Amino acid sequence: MGERANGEGAVVRETDMRRRAVLVAAIAVALGAPASRAYASAFQLAEQNGSGLGNAYAGQAAAAEDASTIYFNPAGLTRIPGLQVVAALNFVRPVSEFRDRGSTPATLQPTLGGVDGDAGSLALVPNGYVSYEAVPGMIWAGLGVNVPFGLETKWESGWMGRFHAIKSSVKSVNLNPTVAWKIVPWLSVGAGVNLQWFDAELTNSVNYSAAAFGAGGAAALAGLALAGCGTAAGGCEGVANVSGDTWSWGWNVGAMAELPTRTRVGVAYRSALTHYIKGDVTFSNRPALLAAALPDGPVKTKIEVPDTVSVAVAQQVIPRLELLADFTWTGWSSIQNLSIFRTSGAPLTSTPLRFDDSWRVGLGANYQLTAPVKLRLGVAYDTTPVRNEFRTPRLPDEDRTWLAGGVQWAFSRHAAIDLGFAYLFVRDASSNLPNVDPNPPAGFVASPKGHLVGTYRGEVWVGSVQARYSL
Repeated sequence: MGERANGEGAVVRETDMRRRAVLVAAIAVALGAPASRAYASAFQLAEQNGSGLGNAYAGQAAAAEDASTIYFNPAGLTRIPGLQVVAALNFVRPVSEFRDRGSTPATLQPTLGGVDGDAGSLALVPNGYVSYEAVPGMIWAGLGVNVPFGLETKWESGWMGRFHAIKSSVKSVNLNPTVAWKIVPWLSVGAGVNLQWFDAELTNSVNYSAAAFGAGGAAALAGLALAGCGTAAGGCEGVANVSGDTWSWGWNVGAMAELPTRTRVGVAYRSALTHYIKGDVTFSNRPALLAAALPDGPVKTKIEVPDTVSVAVAQQVIPRLELLADFTWTGWSSIQNLSIFRTSGAPLTSTPLRFDDSWRVGLGANYQLTAPVKLRLGVAYDTTPVRNEFRTPRLPDEDRTWLAGGVQWAFSRHAAIDLGFAYLFVRDASSNLPNVDPNPPAGFVASPKGHLVGTYRGEVWVGSVQARYSL
């Protein structure tokens, strides 16, 4: 009997060691995940976990199914017992194609350029979360690491919209320490701090012929031609690259009520963050004649990423069926222009955006097929903040409809795997950008970029895998 007891104890200790090893590995994945980029409504990413994708992220502020509720509603942590680690990876493949409908070249640029096939590419969006029941039944703590904003569009360098945009890349990493408190058995609140790193890179062709003509007329154009850039009729161009990064901070709060009708209601708010980005601008193929007018050097800009409010409901209809719904508002009107200045304060370039606020609605369902297997379905409609008259190839965004499905396999009482898939139907988006901005901000001089007339066709494919481990 003593030998058997010792053997069982060794097995228990070995099992515990394996669980701790898995937990440590999961934490490493969750907290060490790199930032990535993806195309989303404007440049905000909904892909903040893997378990919610199968529901098209419907009702996430009330779902509180795992530790990823740190992002969607921190009050939901009070539904997560003990210690839990969640790590997810989303695979996002956007398609963005431009169809010309009568574009014309930029002033003093005799070549219009070609039509690009697809500015989208496969992107990876990782995120990870850790939650801990610090005071049993009362206080919870957690940490989220995610990518709330991301974008990458990359057009061919010789395409017809090159003076408006070639490459647009936004990356972010958000650290979100969180606490939650169960005030009474049916009501919980939560709050978190968001420490966010934000990085941007923007490239576009520069109309050196127009810049030279504006500075010195036909004689300057002839000087460019003698220097080997273009001809006396124009055609001299290069590429400007602006890149920079910054850290900023914000906060998020939430509340959740569990009603006797087997209904959960969640309300969550994430604050806006103001990023003061500092970086550099460089000009390729710049003629010596324009070295003083267009020098390389440090630049700065300000971007206020929007606040969001979400109201969600989760309703247990029958023991095996749960329905989810939500409405989310995003304050994109905080972004009206993308204006870049030299650090001296001198204006460099400005792109009018004139974003509107946007909203999103979603409906989802979870069905417990067997004890370990749960099926998910979801649909959502997501509006764009982009106005038709200001749509740029940096963000050829339009309203989209989500169709999603997923499955969860809880292969033990400690662990589960989620798989999800979604297809986003994106409305065709019009383009009618003028050759020259008729109303540039005070101090900015608009450069001829070409009249870009056409239609963007888009769609998005999203897949996800998530691992959850609990102790």
